[in-house]
Amino acid sequence: MQTLYSIENLDFEDKKPDPVKILLKQFDQTRDLFLYLVHSLTQIAQYVEIDAKNRASKHLPTEEDLNVNTKLAGNSRLWKMLEYEPYQPALRSSKVDVLEDQEIIKKLYHELIITPEYKEYLAVEGRDKKSEKEILEFILDNIMLPNELYIAFLEENFPNWDDDGSMVIQLVSNFIAKPQSVTLSPFVSAEKRKFATDLLLTAISREEQALELIKPKLKNWDPERIAILDMLLMRLGVCEFLFFETIPPKVTINEYIDIAKEYSTQQSGQFINGILDNIHKDLLSSNKMHKINFK
Repeated sequence: MQTLYSIENLDFEDKKPDPVKILLKQFDQTRDLFLYLVHSLTQIAQYVEIDAKNRASKHLPTEEDLNVNTKLAGNSRLWKMLEYEPYQPALRSSKVDVLEDQEIIKKLYHELIITPEYKEYLAVEGRDKKSEKEILEFILDNIMLPNELYIAFLEENFPNWDDDGSMVIQLVSNFIAKPQSVTLSPFVSAEKRKFATDLLLTAISREEQALELIKPKLKNWDPERIAILDMLLMRLGVCEFLFFETIPPKVTINEYIDIAKEYSTQQSGQFINGILDNIHKDLLSSNKMHKINFK
């Protein structure tokens, strides 16, 4: 949807760019956002060693300054993430670590160490698997994400934060729990990448065919006055009806209703539901829709 919108509604100085390149770039931006969140989390955890060194280097360090508990830096879950083989190459190739704002990391660290949860973590003897995981989840959910300064930094440097944030946060949680559960190279599986590419190219090449089915259903609506995103979503829906035999029609309709509610107007979900449902019925009655039944 975003790629179609970019291609059809933004002004390009020369010819329109390759739609697949735009799509793949958006995948890369999602991966970069994920990597930056993970990098921030690991930097906050490891900042305890910097803090310990700085405090020990004071002109007149106290006993407390000389005995900073650096348990967090050796967190076993943290090191599973850092030592996950694809992580460091992915971080280097994305270069998101150069965006790091050390002052923000420092502030987040100092917010962390005064919390009861952090003190409770330090009080646990040894490397309890549960507490090792829970403290990293706490840093993500209760230190990083509620911090307005950190979120403002994400919004400034990652234009896809509003769109991809919720999904990426879940991926980071999965990565904490089990690093191997997240594939970093490629970030999007070959199957999903192929589906997205095929759907994009179909929506472009079959635009006229899709509009021939959509426009008669608009009745008193002027197509030029309908929200641009609504028209794009209906085009994508019709293309799934006609050219993607493994996707059940109800799944297609429900997905585009949800996307419309998220990105378009308040009335868009109901509007798209009505149009796609009518087209679906017509295609069935004329035997133009052929779906594989896996039951």
